[in-house]
Amino acid sequence: MGVVCKPLDEAAEPAWDAFVNAMPEGTFFHLSGWRRVIARAFGHSTHYVLTERDGAITGVLPLALVSSRLFGRTLISSPFCVYGGPVAADAESAAALTAHAETLLGRTGAAAVEFRHLHPVESDWTARPDLYVTFRKPLLAGEEANMAAIPRKQRAMVRKGIQNGLTSVLDSSPSRLWRIYAESVRNLGTPVFARRYFELLMETFRDQADIVTVLDGETPVAAVMNFYFRGEVLPYYGGGTAAARGRAGNDFMYWEVMRRAAARGLALFDFGRSKLGTGAFSFKKNWGFAPAPLHYRYKLSPGAALPDHNPLNPKYRLFIAAWKRLPLPVANLIGPHIVRGIG
Repeated sequence: MGVVCKPLDEAAEPAWDAFVNAMPEGTFFHLSGWRRVIARAFGHSTHYVLTERDGAITGVLPLALVSSRLFGRTLISSPFCVYGGPVAADAESAAALTAHAETLLGRTGAAAVEFRHLHPVESDWTARPDLYVTFRKPLLAGEEANMAAIPRKQRAMVRKGIQNGLTSVLDSSPSRLWRIYAESVRNLGTPVFARRYFELLMETFRDQADIVTVLDGETPVAAVMNFYFRGEVLPYYGGGTAAARGRAGNDFMYWEVMRRAAARGLALFDFGRSKLGTGAFSFKKNWGFAPAPLHYRYKLSPGAALPDHNPLNPKYRLFIAAWKRLPLPVANLIGPHIVRGIG
């Protein structure tokens, strides 16, 4: 029998997640819980679909329509995530999921469909390999081995944080993280997500997420939300206060994530994506991670241009400069309404 394409319903979520876990191309961002998070945190319509053959799942595609007056309408797999795209057990299932996305493109009036692949995929869609890279590196057995694997200059920064007496704790609530993150992204000229988004992530992925918070005495100076999937740790939303810079708070924070993950027996540290030519890109390279290109691809509606909603786009230069000067309460009030449309 051929494959059948159908929308994901709540009853099929355990089977969906089992399929994602079993497939080498599956990532944390393909899990079904993101459907609820995206819908509830941002109000976007979700279009999670799967393929079946003889009642067994053969492919999944997490997809959502990100729509805003500022940035237009784009179908993304997956929005607010670094990886996505269809995961399929065979070519027929992959083709059916891709065809379904192309049909939705016309039906929804979106300008483009964006698949955020971690691995290369043969396709006639438009590729853009020159924007994002990811940083992934195996963890070693033992704290000393992982410390020694960090290049000398970066290792000195980690040791500086240790010598400054910084400590780390695990937080179950995102309250401290959100306050620190909001200050950090404002200073970078980027709108902050709503606090509710962080709360939903912790609620939805309670067994696959934690928050490492760095304390300087009793004062929280840095924090990061981490995701765990199939032996990997992915520090995802993190930042530091102005005080963290002089105390090596961010350096110590990522070391603590690495140290804790290795102690749990995890095998891989995923530093996530960065844009070429940014400070985040340089910071991750300093840890001894080699950048690997991400394989994003796009299907465009007639006459549409590639989505380019990133801080390196020259047309956002003045906006970023102005945003850095906003009072933090103002930035925190306005930011969530803007960032929901970027995806």
